[in-house]
Amino acid sequence: MKYLDFFTIDVWTIIFTWANMLILLTIIKKLLFKPVTKVLQQRDEEVKKMYAQANEANEKAASLEKEYNEKMAQAREEAGEIIKQATVSAQKREEEIIASAQQQADIMTKRAETEIAQERKKAYQNIRDEISDISVAIAGKMVQREINAKDHEALIRRFIENVGEEK
Repeated sequence: MKYLDFFTIDVWTIIFTWANMLILLTIIKKLLFKPVTKVLQQRDEEVKKMYAQANEANEKAASLEKEYNEKMAQAREEAGEIIKQATVSAQKREEEIIASAQQQADIMTKRAETEIAQERKKAYQNIRDEISDISVAIAGKMVQREINAKDHEALIRRFIENVGEEK
């Protein structure tokens, strides 16, 4: 019967064991589970905050990228507009320069034409003066002698030859 002592059930021992176990569980719960749970919750909250901040940073980066792209597009448009304005301005300036050059050329042409007309008048005047001088000389020679048809032709030929030489 020695074996029966080993398997005997003592109710008070079971109650004390259960009481000890409940006390131990309560102490472990208060001293270990609550702080560990609290630390785990804090870690979980920190991880959630980090994800939230990362998402916020990604959204902010996306909005900044979008804003940057919009500003770049606007800058490209402005640059294109500036180039167009510069081209138009350059074309206007080119037209002004061409018009000015054309006006100057017209003025120079008119001056040249005026000078040519004046030179022509002077040349005609000089020729008239020479013709008058020659006519006076011929008249003087004719008065000195009587001219027949042959002499008259010879005088005209000499006159024409002298007109070309006295220039």
